Amino acid sequence: MDIRIGHGYDVHRLTEGRKLIIGGVEIEYEKGLLGHSDADVLTHAIMDSILGALALGDIGKHFPDTDTRYEGADSIALLREVTDIIKKEGWRVGNIDSTVCAQAPKLAPHIEKMRKTLSEAIGCDITQVSVKATTEERLGFTGEGLGISATAVCLLERIK
Repeated sequence: MDIRIGHGYDVHRLTEGRKLIIGGVEIEYEKGLLGHSDADVLTHAIMDSILGALALGDIGKHFPDTDTRYEGADSIALLREVTDIIKKEGWRVGNIDSTVCAQAPKLAPHIEKMRKTLSEAIGCDITQVSVKATTEERLGFTGEGLGISATAVCLLERIK
């Protein structure tokens, strides 16, 4: 079986006056993430890992922040587009392992909903999508509550 591995990373600054959306789930919090789209840091890292596995660039190449069509875009809809791109290339997601780094808010109560939302957008079973959350013990920009980052690794399998 042909397989490919991809890695993704994304980071966004926390700011007032924005919704906080992570993994396609809106989370009640006093701040949201700043970005051209909905700034869903986890979904962005996952998309970059998928695209990177096939050397197809990153989300900035496919959905540039200079294009007004993507202003305020729903990142889950963009993830569906990324999944369509790799399917046309003859690949599917085998699994995804991801980590969100945020001092606050606590993400544990939202992880299962994130996994469900992400797996549905990708068109795979929920058991193929892992989402974890951690803090940086008040160290660095995430630890100081200035932003949130996410990493993701994916395994792609060639469709037979």
